[in-house]
Formats: sequence, structure tokens, C-alpha cells
Amino acid sequence: MTHPDPKQELRNYLTTAREALVWKLEGLSEYDVRRPLTPTGTNLLGLLKHLAGCEAVYFGETFGRPFGEPMPWTEEFDDDPTVDMWAKADESREYVIDLYRKACAHADATAEALDLDSLGHVPHWPVERKEVSLHRIMIHLLAETNRHAGHADIVRELIDGAAGLRESAANMPLPAEVSWAEYRQRLEEEARKAAQLVEGEEGKG
Repeated sequence: MTHPDPKQELRNYLTTAREALVWKLEGLSEYDVRRPLTPTGTNLLGLLKHLAGCEAVYFGETFGRPFGEPMPWTEEFDDDPTVDMWAKADESREYVIDLYRKACAHADATAEALDLDSLGHVPHWPVERKEVSLHRIMIHLLAETNRHAGHADIVRELIDGAAGLRESAANMPLPAEVSWAEYRQRLEEEARKAAQLVEGEEGKG
């Protein structure tokens, strides 16, 4: 059995997560890619904008390979720490997606140029854990990207019901003969039964 190159394997997983995140914006209106769908304001374009900054900083400044594209909102963090989690009206969808892709390409170039044990320094992390290896940063970004891809899954489903892992593999296990409405109703009924069982046990006490 041939064992894959560890760095290439991390890159493959990271690429899959990146592509899934961008795919979640496809087919939506300008309003829908921006509107907040959770009490804390989670929105699709904001997730991409945030991750563009993550790719640029963690694979750029951290290893002395600064990302050349300007990100003007970084100057506003002191006044508004949420500024990278939403897109202003004049920050177009095309601009944010293009910036994200450029940041990812820069990150890939850094990963290609360095060894997994190459060391860098994350500028905004505490001194005691500021020094990091490329290996750690690749794992960190893989976790960060997949976490936000999960957010995007939920937000997209709330917008128009669209769901799935990625374009080439939906990974949705529901049998064809069962609707999502029926499935959801089944879960609702089970949740209510569980609540009644707990309430009944508590009543006996």
C-alpha cells in the first residue's frame, strides 16, 4: 500500500473544504449571500471574507511571505472587531470570491515552498504559542475552514433549502421515497416523546 504524502493530503482536504464553501454561494441573489441568518449575524459572504483574511495571515505574515493584495478592513479591527465577518455594500461578491481564491493560491504557494516542520510566528497569537510549524498551520486552517463550511451549510439551507457536501457528492442519506418534511416531522415527534419521558420521570421524583 502506498502512503500519501502528508503535506499533499492536508492540501487535498483543505482544497475540498475551500471549494465547498465557495459553492454554497452559487445561485443566490446579492441579498441572500449577505443577509444574516443567525442571532449572531452569520452570513455566507462574510464567512468567505473572514477566511480570505485567515489564509492571508496564517500562510502569509506568519512565514514572512506577506500576501500582496490589500485588505482595507484590517485597519478597522480596533473600532469594529466584526468587520471581517460581513461584506459592505460596495464590496461585491465577485471581489470577495476573487480575493479568497487569490489568498488560497498564496497559501498553497507557501505550503509548496516550505517543509511541514518549517517554523513561523503568528502575529496575533500570545507569545507562549506564537511560534508554529507549517504542519500546525495547515491543520489549523483545515479545522477553521471546515468549521465555517459547516456554518455555510446551515445558512444556505435556511435560505432556500439547498443542502449537500459539495457539487459532486451530496452525501445526503435520505431514501428517495421519504421527504425531508416527513423526516423532520419524525424527529420532532421523537423529541417530544423524549421530553415527555423525562418530565414523567421527574414527576415521579
